[in-house]
Amino acid sequence: MRNFKFIISYDGSRYFGWERQPGKETIQGKLEAVLTRMCGTPVNVIGAGRTDAGVHACGLCAHFDSATRIPPEKICFALNTMLPPDIRIRESMLAPEGFHARFSACGKVYRYTFCNARHACAIGRQYKAHAPMPMDAERMHEEAQSLCGRHDFAAFAASGSVAKSTVRTIYRAQVERQGEDVVLTVLGDGFLYNMVRIIAGTLMEVGTGKREPGCIARAIATGDRLLLGQTAPACGLTLMRVLYDGDEEKALGYFA
Repeated sequence: MRNFKFIISYDGSRYFGWERQPGKETIQGKLEAVLTRMCGTPVNVIGAGRTDAGVHACGLCAHFDSATRIPPEKICFALNTMLPPDIRIRESMLAPEGFHARFSACGKVYRYTFCNARHACAIGRQYKAHAPMPMDAERMHEEAQSLCGRHDFAAFAASGSVAKSTVRTIYRAQVERQGEDVVLTVLGDGFLYNMVRIIAGTLMEVGTGKREPGCIARAIATGDRLLLGQTAPACGLTLMRVLYDGDEEKALGYFA
């Protein structure tokens, strides 16, 4: 048995998230079915984390154990001939000794995109949330700086979260306007269930004037979910990269 590591990108629009669920199309379920067929024995795929229904990924990392003799660098080519076009394996390789896609990870980069125009865009609409009211990206960026540091983010966890601890470290948070789009990029050592979508929804309300600046700092201090905004739609969220030791410089490349 050898441990294989691979990097996955997918359009989550038609899937019920990452985690396998009986009778539902999921990313993990699709990968395991294809790998089991390719390897000839049951395969269990371990991902670096779980994305919700409708959320996308550019660089989710996963691993699996198999006795297959297919060269590690060729596995991505074999899988991509068997997977649907909205799931692609970008790289495949032998994993370092002791590697675990989830427990070896030291951080993640997420990006949330709003289409801030009067009318929703026709092209790329499945990767953006429509926000028709004018948004002040600079104001949103200033508010986002309250996220940075090591805090108890209990207020940012959606109901149903099973995390043992709600303490996380956010290293960088950036909001910038790119034409009609307003883009949030956030780097942290980990994120709670729906945390980035709650951050995005709160910043949207700050940017449109619906919610006063300072709400994020107050929510962190009190743990009060009611101080924060709505949970932004899943379609605008993309997991950009999972980070492992030595990836620090690559993480900074996602920030202007």
